[in-house]
Amino acid sequence: MNATPTAVLLTAPAAVPLLAAAAYALTPVRAPRPAPVRVRVRRPVGVGAHTGAADPLPDRETGELPGRATGMLPGQAAGAPDGDPVGTPARSPGAPVSPGRQPAAWAGLVSPLVILLCGGLLAVRVPRTGPLTAWSGLLRADALSVWMLLVVGAVALIACGSGPAYLAGERAAGRASRRTAWRYQVLVQAFLAAMCLAVVTANLGVLWVAVEATTIVTAFLVGHRRTRTSVEAAWKYVVICSAGIALAFLGTVLIYYAARQAGVAESWALDWPTLVAHAGRLDPGVTRLGVTLVVLGFGAKAGLVPLHAWLPDAHSQAPAPVSALMSGVLLSVAFSAILRYRVIADAALGTGFTRVLLAGIALLTLALAAGLLLAQRDHKRMLAYSSMEHMSLIALAAAVGSPLALSAALLHIAGHGLAKSAAFCAAGRILQLTGTSRIGRIRGLLGRAPLLGGVFGCAVAALLGFPPFGLFASELGIARAGFAAGSGLALATAAALLLVLTAFAALAARTAHILLGPAPDRPTSHSRTGTWPLLLALAACAALGTATGPLTGLLRAAAGAIGGR
Repeated sequence: MNATPTAVLLTAPAAVPLLAAAAYALTPVRAPRPAPVRVRVRRPVGVGAHTGAADPLPDRETGELPGRATGMLPGQAAGAPDGDPVGTPARSPGAPVSPGRQPAAWAGLVSPLVILLCGGLLAVRVPRTGPLTAWSGLLRADALSVWMLLVVGAVALIACGSGPAYLAGERAAGRASRRTAWRYQVLVQAFLAAMCLAVVTANLGVLWVAVEATTIVTAFLVGHRRTRTSVEAAWKYVVICSAGIALAFLGTVLIYYAARQAGVAESWALDWPTLVAHAGRLDPGVTRLGVTLVVLGFGAKAGLVPLHAWLPDAHSQAPAPVSALMSGVLLSVAFSAILRYRVIADAALGTGFTRVLLAGIALLTLALAAGLLLAQRDHKRMLAYSSMEHMSLIALAAAVGSPLALSAALLHIAGHGLAKSAAFCAAGRILQLTGTSRIGRIRGLLGRAPLLGGVFGCAVAALLGFPPFGLFASELGIARAGFAAGSGLALATAAALLLVLTAFAALAARTAHILLGPAPDRPTSHSRTGTWPLLLALAACAALGTATGPLTGLLRAAAGAIGGR
């Protein structure tokens, strides 16, 4: 089906963010007009006579001075953010910069709204008409694609809605400028385009290219602050994820080879529906090796062992809205690729192979995440290890593979994306408010910033699986499906629940330390800025836990599309 409306609905989710990125890239960055004030020359700390202005203090976490980058632009004064001219009056840390004065930042909401609109229109059509295709089958929307589009659009709306307030706080602290904010917007829009392409393409080769594109774009976002620790985290992310993507590439090549040997035409040898239809003719040995490499490769992007080490460093150093996108949807988009290959493997090899592979990886990842959460002292890294915990639960549900398990896994993807985006964006505001991400240095957040503390507490409660949030229903569904699947998977599910309780205790104890206790300062009103997207995310997560409503049919169809057995 190549009708124009269908082609528009399938193309727009990737094309509109790409056009937005191009528009940001082509828009010149204009330096602010210097105010008519006396030029104040900043001297290094402890050097020269006192100028009457307080010297900037080093960052508590990185040791870098506020706004100090690893490289300065020509003619830029030390201590001035790149893109701000010498002589521009420096703002004192904590001075608010109104996000309402940044219309270009709010323009970034157009892409998430378009993604949600296209996903909503497709959600109405696909369950009734079946999968829709465009551009000679290159783009294809089945129920799984539509579900993932809705998740990407919802999390992107939260992250992009939180972006202006976060960037305003960074500029007020001297860690960002107009130039860095412009670069941030370009990269975020390109990131959204790559993720949308990954979920709507039917070609496994294009899927690999799209996932690789997310690695390239997000590497620059992880190193956005250009401090020593952020650059180190970006390089670690690139090296580990590139190794994983290389494994996925080899696996894709092997699947292509098996398809060609089975008589599939060259132009359709990586087409997912064609591979599913001819899976029974694929060579078992080649398919087994190819699927193993693909699971390990895309598992690296999903935060699963053994190539998981990039995740806590990258999530802790990236800007908070970017961490929300990476944890909320990038991990899930990568795992949706594994779900596609799982259908091919089950048809070619039987269900036992992927069941053992995914269950083993899930338990190892969950055990590692639970152990590291017990020793964690940084609240952003704590949320990163929580992401590993939840991705392992999704992998366990995929190993079970029943309709209930897959429906619960998809519901878990949506609930985790909403809750984790709210948690990471709130964590970013906490870091700006307190100046540290060390859990031991933060006390009494509910007294100091009641609204922000309440949002963070509710987001963690959602991640812990408390009702009425969606993760309560999804974890209950995964447990029921696991115990009903047989003795082997029942034991794996029981072990997973014990590890989840361990992670539960660690998260609850550290969150209580942050929220409770005497407040060191009086309540502040600045923490209320930009909280509306977080409240929206929590409300949506609670709605999913109460009833899926009109999404019920789509959820069942999505579970059927990936072979609920």
